[in-house]
Amino acid sequence: MHLFWLALFGLLALFWMTYGLKVAYGAARLPWLKDYAPAEDADCPRISLLFAARDEEEKLPRALATMVALDYPNLEIVAVDDRSGDATGRILDEFAANHPQLRVVHVRELPVGWLGKPHALQKAYEASSGEWLVFTDADVTFRPDALRRVMSLVRTRALDHLALLGDVERSGFWDTVLITFFGMGFQLAADPYQVSNPNSRAYVGVGAFQMLKRGVYEACGTHKRLAMEVIDDMKLGKLVKQGRFRSAVGVAQDAVAVEWHLGFGNLVRGLEKNFFAGAQFSGTTAALQITALLVFNVLPFLGLIFGGGWIRLFAGISVAIALSFHLGGDIVMRVPVWYCLTLPLGATLFAYILLRSTVITLWQGGIYWRGTFYKLDELRRGLV
Repeated sequence: MHLFWLALFGLLALFWMTYGLKVAYGAARLPWLKDYAPAEDADCPRISLLFAARDEEEKLPRALATMVALDYPNLEIVAVDDRSGDATGRILDEFAANHPQLRVVHVRELPVGWLGKPHALQKAYEASSGEWLVFTDADVTFRPDALRRVMSLVRTRALDHLALLGDVERSGFWDTVLITFFGMGFQLAADPYQVSNPNSRAYVGVGAFQMLKRGVYEACGTHKRLAMEVIDDMKLGKLVKQGRFRSAVGVAQDAVAVEWHLGFGNLVRGLEKNFFAGAQFSGTTAALQITALLVFNVLPFLGLIFGGGWIRLFAGISVAIALSFHLGGDIVMRVPVWYCLTLPLGATLFAYILLRSTVITLWQGGIYWRGTFYKLDELRRGLV
């Protein structure tokens, strides 16, 4: 048994010293939006900013105010009111009456074979005319110069597709624990730096901001290819990469910020539909992901406390690298650096959220999203 634990902790240390350090090195080399000067008017082709909104009356006015204030000379905004039951449609119409760059599409019914959000984004695309498309969300805020800087970045790097990692607003300790761990886990799972490597299978799509050429989006099949995809943002990035187009990930910080699910309870409920979808609706994959979360992020701390000899040494190496990785993300997110010590807690909470998402989805035979129930077999058939 001792040899088993020695081998296991040795493998954990090897993982963090090889893959962990590689991903961390790549994360440090991602392009930062603030390093690119705003593009001049002559270098600003038409952009269509597209988003779907359903029952967003609380967050929408603040986000809309920043969208219509974007300093970009050739911009249209297409907002889709997706069957809202609150004041969302009225808010959009009132903004559109005062801001000619905003166009509103109202969806009254959802066709069979579509999830609500992909369908709404498809409608937004069909109403747009931009050479470049930016997909975002109804709770995302922008700095006025964000699009000019984005255009400089995509031109400098000759990109067809760009996903931006922006700020996620937090309300307290628990959601900060979850969001900071999510940032670290996302880097390890997706390896964003490798997205720009044409020989890598890595891909990234971000719901808050991803921009791509209209022709690339059409070549990928538009959201018709993603009609039943819960994590349509990530899968759009996958389609771009499979099409061998030039893709990359950048760091936006507060140039693009999202008010996600504030508070621990809201985060748990808000991610209920997403986490099992991220496991491709596979119980086996979800079980492996839960095991990996705990083994790679919690077990080293236990080995450091309770182990001895080589086990403690290997555990110490793993803990040191993992904490440094988390610390780097904390610095980027501008949160107190001591949050790196919450790494094992964040991993445990994420394992719980994934387990909960899996059990609930399997128990009810599908998911509820935007007021509609979708059966599990339909979701599995629609996976990209």
